[in-house]
Amino acid sequence: MATAIPADKRGTKGAPEHVYEWEGKDRNGKVVRGELRAGGEAMASAMLRRQGILVQKIKKRRVSGGKAISQKDIAVFTRQLATMMRAGVPLLQAFDIVARGATNPRLTKLLTDIRQDVETGTSLSASFRKHPIYFDALYCNLVEAGEAGGILEQLLDRLAIYQEKTVAIKNKIKSALTYPIAVLVVAFVVVVIIMIFVIPAFKDVFQSFGADLPAPTMAVIWLSEFFVKWWWLIFSVLGGGLYTFFQTWKRSEKMQKTMDRLLLKVPVFGDLVYKSAIARWTRTLSTMFAAGVPLVEALDSVGGASGNAVFAEATEKIQREVSTGSSLTTTMQGTGIFPTMVLQMTSIGEESGSLDHMLGKAAEFFEDEVDEAVKALSSLMEPFIIVILGTIIGGIVVSMYLPIFKLGQVV
Repeated sequence: MATAIPADKRGTKGAPEHVYEWEGKDRNGKVVRGELRAGGEAMASAMLRRQGILVQKIKKRRVSGGKAISQKDIAVFTRQLATMMRAGVPLLQAFDIVARGATNPRLTKLLTDIRQDVETGTSLSASFRKHPIYFDALYCNLVEAGEAGGILEQLLDRLAIYQEKTVAIKNKIKSALTYPIAVLVVAFVVVVIIMIFVIPAFKDVFQSFGADLPAPTMAVIWLSEFFVKWWWLIFSVLGGGLYTFFQTWKRSEKMQKTMDRLLLKVPVFGDLVYKSAIARWTRTLSTMFAAGVPLVEALDSVGGASGNAVFAEATEKIQREVSTGSSLTTTMQGTGIFPTMVLQMTSIGEESGSLDHMLGKAAEFFEDEVDEAVKALSSLMEPFIIVILGTIIGGIVVSMYLPIFKLGQVV
C-alpha cells in the first residue's frame, strides 16, 4: 500500500524543498511506496530510515508537468487556507497541508515557494506579490490589510467568497457559450466533409446525365471545387485570421476597449456581459470596502476586476472625482453606465454608513440576474442554431437533390 510521509522539519532553514518519490521495505519486509517533501535526497533518505524503512529507490519528482494553475485552483486554496486559519492551524502548517493535498504539481510548487518565503520572515502579502500572475493587486491588498489589522483569517474568508462568486460567474458565461460553439464547430466539420468528399461524388453522377443542372446545384458544385482546390488556403486564412484577431484583442489596449464596447451592444449576449460586469464591480468594491480599505484606494482594483474596459474607464473617472470630495453616488451617476438600482442602493449605503452591505446586496441581485440571463441565452440559442444549421446543411442537400427530382426530364 502506498504511503506518504510528511516532512515537517527542515535540515537547513530556508533550504528549498522538493517532492521525492520513494520505494522500499518496512520493518516487516513488505514493499511500500510513497512520496515526501524534503530539502534534499540525503535528507529524504534519513527521514525514511527514521521511520524504519529500508530505501531501495528514491528520486526527485518533476514538477514541470501538470496543468496550468487556474483561478479556480486559487479560489480553492484561499478557501482551504481561510478554513484552517479560522480553526487555529498555524500559517506554515496550513500551507503544508494544502500543498500536500494539491493534485496539480505546479500548484504544489507555488505554495511551497510561498511557504519558504514566509518562513524566512517575508510577510504573506509580500510573498503573494512575487506571483502577480496568480495573485492580483486586489488579493494582495486585502491580505496586507488583514495582516496589518490582525484579521487575516476574516479577510481570507472574504477573499474566498469573492473568488468563488467570480469563478461562478465566469463558469456560467462559459457554459452558456459552450453549447452553441460546439454545435457550430461540428456543423463546420460536417460541411467541410460534404464539400470535399460528398459533392464531388454527386458531380461525377450528374456529369453522366449530359444535361444542364439547376443554378443552386451548380453553385454548390462550384463551392465544392473551390474548397477541394484551395482548402489549405481557406484553413490557413481562417486559422491565421482568428489567431491574429484574438492576439490583437489580448495585447492591444485600443482593441480591448473597442471590443468591450461592442460586446455590451450585442443583442441578448450584451445584456449578459453587462450584468456580469456590474456584479463583479459591486462585489469587488463591497469586499474591499468591508476590509477597511479607503474608498479611493479600493477603486484602484475595482475597474480591472470588472473585466470590461468601459467600466475600467468609468472607474478611473469616479476615482478622480471622489478624491476631490464628490459623493460616490453622484460620480457613478455621471458615468451613465450604472443601472438605477445600483445607484439607489449606493446612495442608501452612503447615507446609512453601510456601503459595503448595500453593494453586497446589489452584487447578489445581479449574480442572480446573470443566472437568469444564462438560462435565457441558452433557450434562445437553441432555435437560432437550428435555423442556421437547417439553412446551411438543408440548402446543400436540397441543391444536390434537385437534379434527381428532375431526373425524368434529364433522362
